[in-house]
Amino acid sequence: MVEFKDVGTEMNSDSILNHGMKRPALVYTLENEACLLRRSTSVRRDGDVVIGCFLPLYYYIYYTGILDIKPVTDFYFIQHTPNNYQNYLAFTFAIEEINTNPHLLPNITLGYEFHNFIYSHWRMLENSFILLTRQHEIPNYTCGTESKCAAVLTEMPWGTSAQIGPLLELYRFPQVTFDSFDPTLMDTGLYPSLHQVAPKDTYLALAMVSLMLHFHWTWIGLLITESQKGLQFLSDVRAEMDRNRVCVAFMKVLSNVAVLYVLSEKKHKILSVDTSSANVVVIYYDTDSANDINYTIMQNFVTWKVWVTNSQWHADLNWRDFIHDHFHGIFIFSHHHEEISHFKNFVQQATPFKYPEDTYLIMYWSKNFHCSFSASDCALKNCTPNASLAWLPLNQFETAMSDRSYNIYNAVYAVAQALHAMLFEEVQRPPLSSRQVMMFSPWQLHSFLKYIQFNNPAGDQVNLDWRRKVDSEYDLLNFWNFPEGLRLKVKLGIFSSHAPDGQKLTLSEYMIEWATEVTEIPHSVCSESCTPGFRKSPQEGKAACCFDCTPCAGNEITNDTDMEQCVKCPDAQYANTRRNNCLGKTVTFLAYEDPIGKFLAGTALSLTVLTALVLALFLKHQDTPIVKANNRALSYTLLISLICCFLCSLLFIGKPWPATCIFQQTTFAVVFTVAVATVLAKTMTVVLAFKVTGPSRRMRQLLVSGAPNFIIPICSLIQLTLCGIWMGTNPPYIDTDAHSEHGHIIIVCNKGSLTAFYCVLGYLGSLAMVSFTVAFLARNLPETFNEAKFLTFSMLVFCSVWVTFLPVYHSSKGKAMVVMEVFSILASSAGLLGCIFAPKCYIILLRPERNSLSGFKSKTHSGREKSS
Repeated sequence: MVEFKDVGTEMNSDSILNHGMKRPALVYTLENEACLLRRSTSVRRDGDVVIGCFLPLYYYIYYTGILDIKPVTDFYFIQHTPNNYQNYLAFTFAIEEINTNPHLLPNITLGYEFHNFIYSHWRMLENSFILLTRQHEIPNYTCGTESKCAAVLTEMPWGTSAQIGPLLELYRFPQVTFDSFDPTLMDTGLYPSLHQVAPKDTYLALAMVSLMLHFHWTWIGLLITESQKGLQFLSDVRAEMDRNRVCVAFMKVLSNVAVLYVLSEKKHKILSVDTSSANVVVIYYDTDSANDINYTIMQNFVTWKVWVTNSQWHADLNWRDFIHDHFHGIFIFSHHHEEISHFKNFVQQATPFKYPEDTYLIMYWSKNFHCSFSASDCALKNCTPNASLAWLPLNQFETAMSDRSYNIYNAVYAVAQALHAMLFEEVQRPPLSSRQVMMFSPWQLHSFLKYIQFNNPAGDQVNLDWRRKVDSEYDLLNFWNFPEGLRLKVKLGIFSSHAPDGQKLTLSEYMIEWATEVTEIPHSVCSESCTPGFRKSPQEGKAACCFDCTPCAGNEITNDTDMEQCVKCPDAQYANTRRNNCLGKTVTFLAYEDPIGKFLAGTALSLTVLTALVLALFLKHQDTPIVKANNRALSYTLLISLICCFLCSLLFIGKPWPATCIFQQTTFAVVFTVAVATVLAKTMTVVLAFKVTGPSRRMRQLLVSGAPNFIIPICSLIQLTLCGIWMGTNPPYIDTDAHSEHGHIIIVCNKGSLTAFYCVLGYLGSLAMVSFTVAFLARNLPETFNEAKFLTFSMLVFCSVWVTFLPVYHSSKGKAMVVMEVFSILASSAGLLGCIFAPKCYIILLRPERNSLSGFKSKTHSGREKSS
């Protein structure tokens, strides 16, 4: 029976046949397999103290019998992973560098024991027993030479290596993991033998969200591997995204069981129609799930996405034949570390001829430099002359140390530093012999590993105490791989959690190479940004990043993009037409320079001059009957009060001042009271004049005594009293009106006490109604020199103007109120002037024959003849 083993996937021969499988084309085969079968899959180098290491280098197929549990052969077909081989070289390089360092473990040689981490229950346990007991047959029994191994380095944390973890913990054997830091392994305190060398990833989520905010990406897809660390990262990144108003377009949690490349029917349709709206996808990779992600992306052939990830797992795909690389332009957040200066030289000099015991180096060499094996001793021959790993293209081998290789390097140094501290903690202790070195149990190393802190040769601080680990900085790398195989990683910037807010991420945009088919900075939003002048309106049932843009209303603006609320402009400012800025309002008032101001002022002055001419005409013809009739003194008083009415309208035009605001209302109230009271007095005079011919002596006494003349001072005194109360309590004052006229602040006179204003206006209206009523009752008296009808009509006009004024005044705003008030003053005054004095002026100027007693008698006589 054939059993297929590949990263957590097992298949027997029946399942292979059922799927119609042939031998996988991706599996590496060797012509001289027999030579390799003679070699051990473990690599050992002796030393006074040995450091063990489990690291997966190859995936392979091996044969098993139907009833056998133990594999018949060590391996059969081999597939190499170049990044893991760099990890292996970093491990051996650190051992050699420490052995040449006279200040670290002097007189003590470090050795190593490396085992390929095979994803097989039997092989994992077998290698663990070999490491612990140096025996191959009897578990949990030590016979012969004691193991020199002081600690073991593992790539997989406790949670994903359940087979070897409990076994090593049973012996309290120190484990130093160089995988990414997992806080869940430390918080519970259940794993005292496990030490993590990798820096914390506390701010990885913030670093990625900072990149999103830099490019204004708010619609993000998430691909997370199914693991404890993956779920923790998902919680962290969603919290950061919510805090910064970045929305999740889709979220896919990928199973940590790898996908079999050769089974096309097992595609995972992760990037489908429902995920196409997001142009930016965050991939969080944790340990063994990379194959799943790679396979999914390739099967969907997605090349236009912007990928953001935490690792360099994509570089493992050295066997792809696609013209366009799916991960070209990917953004990688890598832990910041200094370069190890001598590592490249070590890689260049690492050959199977220098390290003949290294089975994996021989395998790698024979594959990449077209070597063959001699039939006699299985030695390499016919290789490329003077070959070096540094010659290989970057898609096959990279000499720059990766994050994981750097962690392995630090892990070796951490064990060495702990050994140094334990074996030489007393300065007075004489140097130990190699035999004395091993007179300690590995568990004694725990207390030193737990609190070890040192600077490695590159100057970076290494700390295995998880409580004191410093949160790392991140280098932001851009992966260029077009054309295929370029594999150039360019450092774009750095993220530092210690920098002030807004300056944590520094980025050189001009160096960015975007994804294939992307020529400019991509957008990844659910809804396009709302420009200034608009606000965001959420779409019901959708994420916060999905919204409509609604224009601001009224005197409101938004001066930035994507604002949720419009801001109202201050009273002294107004919104421009685009609703994106508040402009200062212009201070204005009813000025003489305004067209309406010029018209009203000209009208007022013209009517004043006209009224003065009428007064002059009456004075010139003061002895004529028409002037003497109905008390010429009252006529003079009325004409003078009308002149004052016309002139008082000028107080409402021009810039208001405190004095003019007070004089506006008091002058208007008093002079109009005098005018209306004069009309009332003239009406009373007409009535008494026609009643005096009767037998009533009382009526004659009232007319002779001049009683109607007292109406004017009495009525005026009452109005003056009302005005005095008004001025004493809440007088008019200067006020501003910022709302009536768009873009202007109008300076107006506030009435102060509206109650007092309406009392004054009401009193004036009541007086006018009394005058109108009396004049109306006297309208049928004889016509000649009788102005009762004229007085009636004048008061009708006066009352009509002011009755119309009140609703129009209250419906007006700003300067329109002032214009309405001035117009009412002029119209009512002109009505009195025209209705009362126009007929008299007509007789005086055009019909002088009627302005005499003879004319009066002839008109009376002719009138009687007609009536008879």
